[in-house]
Amino acid sequence: MEMSCFSGKNILVENVGKRYGATPVYENFSLEIEEGRITCLLGASGCGKTTLLNMLAGLTPYEGKIENVPERISYIFQEERLLPNLTVKQNVALVLGKNADGKKISEMLEKVELSGKENAYPSELSGGQAQRVSIARAFAYPSGLILMDEPFSSLDTALKIRLIGVFCRLWQEERRTAVFVTHDAEEAYMLAHRAVLLKDGKIAADIGENSPVPRPYGENSPFKQKILAEMLKSE
Repeated sequence: MEMSCFSGKNILVENVGKRYGATPVYENFSLEIEEGRITCLLGASGCGKTTLLNMLAGLTPYEGKIENVPERISYIFQEERLLPNLTVKQNVALVLGKNADGKKISEMLEKVELSGKENAYPSELSGGQAQRVSIARAFAYPSGLILMDEPFSSLDTALKIRLIGVFCRLWQEERRTAVFVTHDAEEAYMLAHRAVLLKDGKIAADIGENSPVPRPYGENSPFKQKILAEMLKSE
């Protein structure tokens, strides 16, 4: 029987503490992550954004409680992290194990505009194509939570806009919970329903927006202006 992607509950981060040696990253940190929405984490380098993603993924130990995290998690990194000896189709199939369905994988690759590249190897792909494979792999896996660590940061503007559109089209089909890290207010504006700005292990600002995603690149909006203002304030 296939497991549902959804738990019906928000993820709760409660009084979490995390240190690296003698340096505290978080102390008594709490955050509620809304199910079925896209939450963005912003903040200066070293403020704990990736650490929080890794705690949600169960990759980093911590003190305190994190509850209602789905059993299945997809993780999209800044680097595409494809296995070089496998084809595009095989890289996507790998996360599905015995449940891999060739037809469904081909349909997913079509959705990310990679039809005809099923048998290509990572070395034959452009950076944008490789990242599309990563996105396809994340959505092909029946996860309840998608984590993204600056997945668009190394791409030029035109390609970034295109891939944010690809991600949002896939997200609209199932509306999975997603948490992504960025330094870019424009990315946060285009993609997020909620922007959480972190500073010194605390929430410096928490800004919500209910309009549909993706939002147009370069558009002026109160949501983006609030994000920029809070980022400047936290410098």
